[in-house]
Amino acid sequence: MGHEYVPEIATDREGNQHEVQGWQGDFYGGKLGFWLFMLTEVMMFGAMFLALAYYNTLHPQDFLDASASLNRLLGGTNTVILLVSALTMGLGLLKMRAGDVKGAKLMIWATIILATAFLIIKGFEWRAEYNHGIFLMHDKLLPESTLPFGQKLFFGLYFSMTGLHGVHIIIGIGLMLWLLKRINAGNVTPDHYILYWNIALYWDIVHLIWVFVFPYYYMIGAGGVTGGH
Repeated sequence: MGHEYVPEIATDREGNQHEVQGWQGDFYGGKLGFWLFMLTEVMMFGAMFLALAYYNTLHPQDFLDASASLNRLLGGTNTVILLVSALTMGLGLLKMRAGDVKGAKLMIWATIILATAFLIIKGFEWRAEYNHGIFLMHDKLLPESTLPFGQKLFFGLYFSMTGLHGVHIIIGIGLMLWLLKRINAGNVTPDHYILYWNIALYWDIVHLIWVFVFPYYYMIGAGGVTGGH
């Protein structure tokens, strides 16, 4: 299959067809628009990190104790997986720009596999926490439980942020599958790759958020403690 650029075609009410002059042909406009979207993502997660920092000052020991119970082996493995996935996504973009469409597609598939592995590992981690009574509105996190209030706050923020981050991972997988479809249709090529660029930027923010999530949740209680279920 060839990979020449196929322009978008729209049909007006009179049945006349016109080539769509949209974001695919406006590299700088498309990039600027996506950076504005990325700003909203930073603001959303930034507010959650501010809440985490604030409550940490109110309940420092509870946060340390709660952090010590998280599984740093699984969390660290997922951190490495996301860092490698950012590399494969970036390499794929470079291959696309260099005209290696097949290599770019292979890198996208590698990123999808790594993202799926992240979700599977996170699922095992959440299941272990659920079995120990640590989950939203379950057992130890219920209002009437005897778990210290600060630890309830910690785990509430932990599940909220890692859950929201997981949703972003799933969206990223969907975007990459869509990107593959667009490449196969000839709508993303070495000369028209703004969609690829923006999805790579999205994946960058996804892995960067986790780079902050891991040390703040998993590592603050790691000093001299084995931790983990």
